[in-house]
Parts: sequence; structure tokens; C-alpha cells
Amino acid sequence: MTKATRNVQPVTANLGKAGSVELVPSRYAVRVGDVDVVLISDGILPLPTSTMSTNVSEADRNEWFDGRFLQRDMFDWALNIALVRSGERLILIDSGVGDGFEYFTRAGRSVMRLESAGIDLAAITDIVITHMHMDHVGGLNVDGVKSKLRPDVRIHVSAAEVEFWKSPDFSKTVMPEAVPPALRKAAAKFTELYSENIMQFDQTVEVATGVSARVTGGHTPGHCVVDVASNGEKLTFAGDAIFEVGFDHPEWQNGFEHDPDVAADVRIALLTDAAETGALLAAAHVAFPSIGHVARNGKGFRFVPVQWDY
Repeated sequence: MTKATRNVQPVTANLGKAGSVELVPSRYAVRVGDVDVVLISDGILPLPTSTMSTNVSEADRNEWFDGRFLQRDMFDWALNIALVRSGERLILIDSGVGDGFEYFTRAGRSVMRLESAGIDLAAITDIVITHMHMDHVGGLNVDGVKSKLRPDVRIHVSAAEVEFWKSPDFSKTVMPEAVPPALRKAAAKFTELYSENIMQFDQTVEVATGVSARVTGGHTPGHCVVDVASNGEKLTFAGDAIFEVGFDHPEWQNGFEHDPDVAADVRIALLTDAAETGALLAAAHVAFPSIGHVARNGKGFRFVPVQWDY
């Protein structure tokens, strides 16, 4: 008998405070040494479960989703961004999906949630784009956002990523039919809007004291992760290098990976490093707030979420 499964729907309520409509928390902060890191939920992307594991059988995939009490056909994929303060620099990592995607009506909350947290977009000095997929640059493409940012905001994108999106190759991906055109459109709009602000880097760049971005490739050729290191403590925001199923099965490939073989190698290397060093890990598509440690678990790994501090 198949287990009863469900995708939990968002809860909204107005509990006496005018304008309060969200009962579910949408941001969580940790301190890494002297650096403040805030994870912010952009919302949820409903996607076919088949895209989560394109190189395994349907039976194996179903077994994993059944074990999570999740539906077998569609999966609610978390989408997170991060905000980092180091000294006088305020750094945004990715920007969410934005608007204009009728199939992603439960995401695109990043700008609203930044503003509701009292973050003036003009205070952001730097933006790191882990890669130029629409759910990472789309928030910057929303009408009116650019005018709220400071004119000299520095947007760090790897040179390989910028070059790739001039003529992107989708030959190794397994995406829903509507996605590649939307990805091309979002990347082109982002490049056009922010061409004067984009600061390309090769392999690594120090964005602020204790905050650096480094290219991993795999998910896209110029995909990067962001390392926060201060006073002997470390957190890595892994972007799209790691998905929830990847802890149990790091060799399982994702349909959104432009080079799935390299992406699997990158994922295993990141998880191995986190397990050996005890560093914190966060990611764009791990359930919010996505912050935790990684432990070895047989041939795979186990994600150990942080205990929430209230």
C-alpha cells in the first residue's frame, strides 16, 4: 500500500497585527565569527519530481519521495537567498525568481521580505550571483528594483557564467519544455539591465572581509559558491550545487544541471569537505532555512539542521 503523501500548503493568517499575513517564518539569522548571515525564503517552486533524479529508475526515485512522505509527481522545491553583513559591506547572495512566471506563483517574495525586515535595498553594497538561472537573477529583473539599488552596487558574476549565457547549451539538461526559453530571457534581461554593474571574476573573488565567491562549475559552467569565514568559523552557501536528495544520493543527477557529471563531482567534494571540517552549509534549494552540518552516512551523507535559536 502506498503511503499517504502531501505537499504542505502555505499558511496565512492575520493574527491581530495589521498587514501581517504570513504565519510561517521567512528569515533566519546566524553569526559566523564576526559576520552576520541571514537566510531568506523567496518561496516555493513546484517542479516535477522526475527532474530531481534523471539518472535513476522511477522506482528508486519513488522510494526516496515515499520515505519523505512527499508526492511522487510534483515536488515543492524551496528557494532561498542570503544576506551577509561584513563590516560596512552588505551583500545579497542571489535574488529569487521575481515575477512574470505564471507557474511559480508561490515564489518571488525576496524583495518584499527584505523590505519587511527593514532592509533598504539602497544599503546593499554588493550582490553575488551564484549563477544566472532565472530563480537567482529574476528578483533583480522586477520592475522598479534597479531604481531602489544604489547606482554603484557591485554585482559579482563569474566570467565563465557571463560567457555561457551568450549562447547557452541545454543539451545535457532535462527540464520542463517551458523552462529553457524562460532561462534565456531572464539571463538576457539581467545582463542588459546591469551591464555597467557586473564585475566579472575568474576563479575566486573576495567580496568583503571574510566573504568570498569561488567557481565550482557543474550546475552551470560558471556556477559559484560563497564562503563566509571568520574567527575560525565557516559557512558555505552552496547555491544549486546541493539539493535535498543529494545528501542521501550525491551521485543522483538533477535535470537543471548543464553538466551533470561534473555537478555530481562538485556536490561530493562540497559534502565531503563539510563533513570533515564541521563547517555550516546552506543552499538555495534545501528546505528553509537550509542551514546545518553534514555528517557521513554510509556511502552518502546526512544533513543535520541547526537547532533554531529563539
